[in-house]
Amino acid sequence: MLGAIYTVIPKGVAERLRLKKLGKRKFKTANGSVVEYPVSEAHITIGGEGVTSIVAIADEGTPILLGVTTLELLGLQVDPVSGKLVPLELMIL
Repeated sequence: MLGAIYTVIPKGVAERLRLKKLGKRKFKTANGSVVEYPVSEAHITIGGEGVTSIVAIADEGTPILLGVTTLELLGLQVDPVSGKLVPLELMIL
């Protein structure tokens, strides 16, 4: 499985939001290297729906990346054809 598990934000964004670092986690990057970033929690709102999700605080210049954990908490998924966010079929089994 490929893709980001956690949402990723650059350090400057985390500082502007005054996020508190809760620890560190190791991540494998697209080029195969392993990096360690601080993690925090942030309230994320998309389309009027909001959730609190874990975010990785990456180096400055790193693009913001919406992770699958955040998407699932919001009940959303990426449509592979259109690339747009669409409702996720939620199940309780």
